Amino acid sequence: MVDLIPPDVRSRLRGLRLVTRRAVGSHGLGQHRSHSRGAGLEFAQYRAYEPGDELRQIDWKLYARSDKFFVREAERESPVAVWIMIDASASMGQADATRPDYCRLDAAKSITAAIAELAMAQGDRFGFMALGDEGLALLPPATGARQRDRLLLDLLTVHPARGFAAEAQLGPVWERIGAHDLVILLSDCFDDGAVALAEKLAAAGREALVIEMLTIAERDFPFDGGYRFRDPETGEEYLGDGAALRTGFIARFGEARAALHARLDGAGIRHAAHVLDEPIDLPLRRLFSVHGAADYA
Repeated sequence: MVDLIPPDVRSRLRGLRLVTRRAVGSHGLGQHRSHSRGAGLEFAQYRAYEPGDELRQIDWKLYARSDKFFVREAERESPVAVWIMIDASASMGQADATRPDYCRLDAAKSITAAIAELAMAQGDRFGFMALGDEGLALLPPATGARQRDRLLLDLLTVHPARGFAAEAQLGPVWERIGAHDLVILLSDCFDDGAVALAEKLAAAGREALVIEMLTIAERDFPFDGGYRFRDPETGEEYLGDGAALRTGFIARFGEARAALHARLDGAGIRHAAHVLDEPIDLPLRRLFSVHGAADYA
């Protein structure tokens, strides 16, 4: 299986924790491998049988080998789940000329894998949705390495659709996401439907975060000479000289991003940006590190 997380990023993830604004007691997101054990989904350990333990928890195969009674314990399932939502619209397939084989969606998949690693290390359930107008891909939340592997396999099947999922397709979002769950949306935020979904989740009491996916060209506009610019979702084209357009584009794009950030701030949605030439853990450090991105090296 292809590892979507570079080794240097993986080593930095060890010092990072997913933290919400409202941890739920001792099971809250951030420090939450449960210290209480019992029936659950992920095996934790064996311990010696004690009077009062349920007979169904005894591992009879181990008894046959050791002639002693041992009880299988599992971590109790955290009441909080991490939902990673990926915008699968056509514009997420956009890449830069300097690296045409690496688009926004590729970066979103790597960030998704990194979030899953963090959640798995903390004992949290995690799942994901890919939201495109050709249908929703959905992996219900669960814990552990098997869930991580399922997620990685499912990510391989996610490709850019035409547009963002229509309102009528978003039923599973409201059916699946619990009141205390953490939702992280990875999107270029070009489609108003994606931003509106984050706003509605926040208004419904869910903690929603947004990672804004940007290309290098959108940040730097490194074009010189004549270019044909094409909208990947509408097909609309524009002919122009790159150098002549640069100042105006950067100003207008900056204004559009400022308006987006004001809109997210107004809804109480934490957000961070990721540019395709940046390390994939940087937006996670901006969102979850106690020092923001200042401790990034």
